[in-house]
This record gives sequence, C-alpha cells and structure tokens, in this order.
Amino acid sequence: MTVTRSDILEAADSIRSDVEQTPLIETRISGRTMWLKCESLQTGGAFKLRGATNRLRQLSPAEQAQGVVAFSSGNHAQGVAIAASRLGIRATIVMPSDAPAVKIDATRSHGAEIVFYDRSRQSREEIAAKIAQEQGATVVPSFDDPAIVAGQGTVGLEILDQMPIPPRQIVIPCGGGGLAAGIALACPDAEIVIVEPEGWDDMRRSLEGGAIVPVQPNPPTTLCDALQTPRVSPITFGILQRRSAQALVVTDDEVTQAVRIAWREHGLTVEAGGAAALAAVLAAKAQLVEGMVVVLSGGNIDPELHASIVEG
Repeated sequence: MTVTRSDILEAADSIRSDVEQTPLIETRISGRTMWLKCESLQTGGAFKLRGATNRLRQLSPAEQAQGVVAFSSGNHAQGVAIAASRLGIRATIVMPSDAPAVKIDATRSHGAEIVFYDRSRQSREEIAAKIAQEQGATVVPSFDDPAIVAGQGTVGLEILDQMPIPPRQIVIPCGGGGLAAGIALACPDAEIVIVEPEGWDDMRRSLEGGAIVPVQPNPPTTLCDALQTPRVSPITFGILQRRSAQALVVTDDEVTQAVRIAWREHGLTVEAGGAAALAAVLAAKAQLVEGMVVVLSGGNIDPELHASIVEG
C-alpha cells in the first residue's frame, strides 16, 4: 500500500466541504517567530475528521450499508463518528475503558455505538476485527490506511497555502504517524520532526533502528492518551523513514507546560497529546529555525484537568 502527494491533492478536493481550514497563528518562542497550526480547532476537536471523511467517502454503497468499525482512545473515534453520521453510516467504535470521559461522551453524541476494552490486557485490533466479521462492516484504522494518511496530509497543504514564507521545519505530535506521514508527503521541502511521549516512542526507536519495533512491555502512564499507539504501521514508518524524519520525546511535565502556554498566550485549549510538538519546542529539544511550524493536533481534554493545568 502506497500513498502519494497526488492522493493528498485528491483528498483535499473530496473533503473540502466537510472540514474546516484551521487557523495558522503567528507566535514568538525564545525570540524567534514561528507558527502554530491549530488542528485543535477542527470539527471534532482534532485533525482526525480529515482522514476519516476521506476513507468513508471511498466506501461503496454496499459497504456503507454494512457500517464501519474503528478503534481509538477518542479523537479518531470522534472523527469516524462524525463522518459516519453525516453520511448515514452505522459506526461502532472500540475504545479503551480508561479513555477520557469527554471523548467518550462526544463520540456517543454523534450516534456511534461504543464497545469498551482493557488496553492492558486486550487487543483492540482483534476486537474490531471480530465485530467487523460479525456485522460485515469495514474496519477504519486510525493510521494504517492510505486514504487515512492522504486525508491527514491535507493539513500540510493548508500550511503551504497559509504560510507567508515556505515552511522549513514542521514539528508534529506522533502516535501512529498518520498525520506526520501525510504532512511529510504534502510538504516535501520541509524538514519533518515527530514528537512522542516518554515511553511511547516506538516511532523514534523504529526510525533509529531501521525497522518497526513496538512499544516496550509495561510502558509508563502518560497524559498523552491520544499518542498511546503500541505499534506503528509500515505505511507511516516507510514514509517518515524515506523523509529522514527526526524524532523527539517529551515528558508529562513538558507537555503540561505546553498546554498551559497555549492557553495563557493564545487562549487555545489543547490536550496533552496535541501539545506534544509545542512541548518539544518550549523545552528546547527541537532546534529553532526560520519558517518553523508547530502542529497543535487536538483539543479534547477534560475541562477539570485543563483548568487544573492552566491554574498550576
């Protein structure tokens, strides 16, 4: 399975009326001008609606009638639920039992059926596959699908259109790598930097080792629930490897600071995983360059948790 820049251009035409062109906000960090791409302001609170819409629009009428199944801690869940609701498709979402309540409630509000699982003992992929077999439904993965990657890549096309200068470096939160891979294809002249939470840096270790390796056993807890992907896919790994993507790791303390700064400086509500790239920049882990773009990938955070972070 391959994805090309042409696929992203086609995806942009397909989903243009279904997604928001999110703002690109100028900011200054450590005396240097850079830009924040605010996918936290996308419909559904994250970039995931782009890929989900592109994938569901490619289903045949017969496939649409049978419904879809997805697995997600919340943002992809909402993206699929919204896209399915708009297209009149039944959606079943496999979600971890410890997913944030705000994401569970939002997913359910769009008419999706939720099946919970224990992320420490059960396989979400196996559960989704069983449901799909029983219902005759189509599995819509969160990143391991060319149409998903192409849809996420439309973020990169918007960056190119919105930037006053060509983007030289784009720093992107990374779970499975669908967003980063899509942007890497859409913006071939920009350096790509991916950022993962501590202990969940399987993409970093895969890129450094030259082959896909899963998250190590018993990974630590993290505030970045949206980035807890146990294993990346050949599609996303291959794209980022060919682009020589750099990879960084951030701690919960660094992410918390980024959530706080996004709110205090710009009034932006950003979830922990969505703030990972900003965390790397604020912690001086990413090299600051002219033409730097930082992607804020999601804003679905429990209001009480957000309040405690920004007040802290």
